[in-house]
Amino acid sequence: MEQAQALISAASGHRRAGSNGNATVRPYRLLAYIVLLLTTGIRPEEARALRWDLLDLEAGTISVWRSDRAGGDTKTPKSRRTLKLPQIALIALRQRKIIQNEERLRAGESWQDSNLVFTTAIGTMLDQHNIRREFRQITKAAGLGTDWVPRELRHTFVSIMSDGGVLAEEIARVAVHKQTSTTELIYRHELRPVIVTGAEVMDKIFR
Repeated sequence: MEQAQALISAASGHRRAGSNGNATVRPYRLLAYIVLLLTTGIRPEEARALRWDLLDLEAGTISVWRSDRAGGDTKTPKSRRTLKLPQIALIALRQRKIIQNEERLRAGESWQDSNLVFTTAIGTMLDQHNIRREFRQITKAAGLGTDWVPRELRHTFVSIMSDGGVLAEEIARVAVHKQTSTTELIYRHELRPVIVTGAEVMDKIFR
């Protein structure tokens, strides 16, 4: 829990030199990406392929229908799902949209309209190696070292959900695990046997 909060805090701002020479605090490019993986449990390849038309920022939902895999399909047919977004993820994604619009204006004719949520400064898909490089900068700033990779946020999601009182069966359904044994033996690092929903748990924890 403390590590997750430290990670979000570190991703929320770092000092950058402005055009006028003054330093300003800006969020890392991966802030919304990290918040989304951490609070919904979606896979990194699903986040990389996420398009704006699969997000409903008014209703607060995300449709996980694509993946950065061969053919663009999700890992399994059952991996196609629509999830309610926790407020912290919704806020981060709205901020991401504003930042991307600013990048589009700066890029001008160089902008490539991919309709992707997570992009480079010219609108192309983020490369997973570039993501890992910046992710390590953030984990270092959070005091977590540099050995973490984005996929481990899925483990964190399962552990936080379990600590928040969600049953293994419900966590397995949200994380799209075929069996609860996958959730219990591989992903979950704590067990608290009660009942609550995913978005509600995350809203409570990150309020």
